[in-house]
Amino acid sequence: MTLLGIDIGGSGIKGALVNTVTGELLTERFRIETPKSGKPEEIAEIFAKIVKHFKYQGPIGCGFPTIIKNGVCKAHGNLSKKWLGVNAEELFSDYTGLPVTVINDADAAGYATMNYGIGKGKKGLVIMITIGTGLGSGAFFNGELLPNFELGQIPYKKHDKFEHYAAASIKEKEKLSYKKWGKRFNKFLKYVEFIVSPDLIIIGGGTSKDFDEFKEYIKIDTPVIAAELQNYAGIIGAATAAFKKKK
Repeated sequence: MTLLGIDIGGSGIKGALVNTVTGELLTERFRIETPKSGKPEEIAEIFAKIVKHFKYQGPIGCGFPTIIKNGVCKAHGNLSKKWLGVNAEELFSDYTGLPVTVINDADAAGYATMNYGIGKGKKGLVIMITIGTGLGSGAFFNGELLPNFELGQIPYKKHDKFEHYAAASIKEKEKLSYKKWGKRFNKFLKYVEFIVSPDLIIIGGGTSKDFDEFKEYIKIDTPVIAAELQNYAGIIGAATAAFKKKK
């Protein structure tokens, strides 16, 4: 089945048509920069533009960068504070006239990885970490999603969130080498390992393509591997979530 997946991030909003049987992208990604304000109405307008670009009619899946419960934003994430309490599913449906399923963006990336990627068939507790504007995380036990496992929100020293210390955006902002940033990221993984004792950690997001640059600085006991879907995972997983809901 062909469904539209849309991945909303702190720097860009991307969409593509996805074959939900194979997990393949059927089109090129279409990307529009995320407005600096990050306000709900501006994001919704771009969401509708992406739908219009593909001339699409049908269910839509969306990965969104915050805690989502029954379609409602329980935090504002890296976007505007105005998202808190907003029913994102209803908002995007109002702007498009189409049914929309919204899940946490790291959960979406995890869906893709666990259904079509390197995580397929993996048993036990698998944690997916997406490295980007923030540090997203998705948790799967024997392949089943445990939603809104936002480990990047853990406070660390003077930082109110660990992602404000070790996200890819911080690496760029502070011009950190992979060595310096890798050591920071390793501290985050140590916390993850201590708190949830996973059987496997999968690294996703755009930074996962550079895994060879920083993997030597990861020194935890839990196996850590890179996802091969990288920046496409959020789109594929979002479409998958819509497909599962439709069934």
